[in-house]
Amino acid sequence: MLEALASELPSDRIRYLSKVVAIEESGFSKILHLSDGTTIKTKVLIGCDGVNSLVAKWLGFKEAAFAKRSTVRGYTEYKNNHGFEPKFMQFFGDGFELGLFLLMKMLFIGFSLGIQQVKPMTFKVKLTVLADKVLEHNSAELKQFVLDKLEERPSDIRSVIENAELHNFFLTQLRYRHPWKLLFGNISKGNVCVAGDAFHPMTPDLGQGGCSALEDGVVLARCLGEAFSKKQGTHLKDGDEEEQHNTRGLWRL
Repeated sequence: MLEALASELPSDRIRYLSKVVAIEESGFSKILHLSDGTTIKTKVLIGCDGVNSLVAKWLGFKEAAFAKRSTVRGYTEYKNNHGFEPKFMQFFGDGFELGLFLLMKMLFIGFSLGIQQVKPMTFKVKLTVLADKVLEHNSAELKQFVLDKLEERPSDIRSVIENAELHNFFLTQLRYRHPWKLLFGNISKGNVCVAGDAFHPMTPDLGQGGCSALEDGVVLARCLGEAFSKKQGTHLKDGDEEEQHNTRGLWRL
């Protein structure tokens, strides 16, 4: 699906490993400064840069609220058939939930361990602080923590974690934006707006993040279509192919 969407844009309109570090106004246009030193000038900016969106901050949104849950995500690579059936598996325990899912039938298994913070000063809070440090200094401790949580689980399930490389473990604090922040916040300002997790981050257990992002895309497409139609009907000439090309080639980061 991503390839089909990408094929509708000019090849130079998609950049990988790009992070917006600053937004500068230049008349009606916006100049984006990327972490690699590149600058991009654009007529329309749609921030789809995730829960820590710089575009959302530029619009005035505050940091998304901590959901009092963290998740350890990762994947395990297999050179041969891993032997698991093609189905999603869930395991529950004291303050955690583990999900295993196939990324590819033969090669990869993804895993996610959800950790719940019950009280402000429980071990779960200390775990979050510890795990944040582990990501920077010692990923082995994070891996061992996951294995300790699965001590009483079947050996084939534990083997998925045991076989995972240390650099394949990622800790994330789950965050969301309060509904009233969406109602009273600045969704857009001039030619800048946000969509997806940059707009309405939510916890993965709701299963609505992707659906909401797709709905954002439909609404934005209609709004842009109406704006371009009005522009073409007023002063855009049929022979002005460069302008039509530029309006279709929006930057997406």
